[in-house]
Amino acid sequence: MLPGAWELGAVLACGDCAVISHRSAAGLWRLVAQPEGEVDVTVVGRHCRSRPGIRVHRVGSLDRGDSQILRGIPATSPARTLLDFAHQAASHELELAIAEAYALRLTTEGEIADAIKRAPGRAGVAALRAELRREGGPRLTRREGERRMLKLLRDARLPQPLTNVRGAGVEADFFWPDQKLIVDSYQFHGHRAAFERDRRRDQAHIAAGYTVIRVTWRQLTEEPLAVVATIARVLARDSR
Repeated sequence: MLPGAWELGAVLACGDCAVISHRSAAGLWRLVAQPEGEVDVTVVGRHCRSRPGIRVHRVGSLDRGDSQILRGIPATSPARTLLDFAHQAASHELELAIAEAYALRLTTEGEIADAIKRAPGRAGVAALRAELRREGGPRLTRREGERRMLKLLRDARLPQPLTNVRGAGVEADFFWPDQKLIVDSYQFHGHRAAFERDRRRDQAHIAAGYTVIRVTWRQLTEEPLAVVATIARVLARDSR
């Protein structure tokens, strides 16, 4: 089965003005792991029953800015997806999905705020607003990310980095001083202040002559071999 085939089939089964939404759209946008089971479909302006394999959500209207075509599949926009997903997701799931959306540059805090304004009564608005206001990430997330990264490097028999050290006057998550390589995680929360802080860190490191690789939570958990291959190439290049 080709990726997205179930989702496309669900949209076609629901007819005109149907889009993939909620957790299913979050999976299509790669904000969360691709969900199994029922496909979430939002149908605009008409009645359509849920059926085996398809969970239907009905809305009276959907702003043009809240839907897009993603790999040939009608889906809610990233910002609207986060709004709908907020009603289904646990707090830590929503936080990571927002962080992933920012890391992949799919949306901005302003676009999310606009999506909320267009649908102020939607379930999930309160949870999404609370997450946007939150300054800190979950206490365990950074430690878990560090543990996974170090194990990945050990298993690949790559040189172990220094962790949580300062380089170019700012902190680096993982640092190989001889190769002037820094690997940083995107902070696992969605607040704009954290995103801008990450950008300043990158600029300072690059200006000081370091190579900077940023790794997202999804990449670390779903694409670990690609992550370690990228790091290995840079270490090999700069060890010559």
